Amino acid sequence: MEKNYTVTSETELEDVAGDILKTFPTERVFALYGSMGAGKTTFVKAIGKVLAVADTVSSPTFSLVNQYMITSGSVMYHFDLYRIEKISELYDIGYEEYLYSGFYCFLEWPERMMELLPQEYVSINIDVGEDGKRQFRVKKIS
Repeated sequence: MEKNYTVTSETELEDVAGDILKTFPTERVFALYGSMGAGKTTFVKAIGKVLAVADTVSSPTFSLVNQYMITSGSVMYHFDLYRIEKISELYDIGYEEYLYSGFYCFLEWPERMMELLPQEYVSINIDVGEDGKRQFRVKKIS
């Protein structure tokens, strides 16, 4: 299953986020690919709104992972792996407990941990066009 979206403004992100969650209702690990400034964190904020996260979603650049409570009582994890220098850093934070928790996990810069990704996850590629539009290519990897 693969889906493509064109986003022309930030206000459209919640609709895209909601459609992705409906399209992949049982998936919990989402890998977000895109250049610096492509909108990965902004997209995760939209996901947080759709999931009804009770907290303010922000980039976990220095903490590597943020945990957010969802009003339903569930949890959402948001990783920013940009600053990872060694794969051992992920073992140190216990990445397995997050990725295999059954809760939503959104990973920015997943290329820094490719060998540790689960066998099944949803890949979200965000490309920025010259006109500023974002192209989302969403595909289940298994």
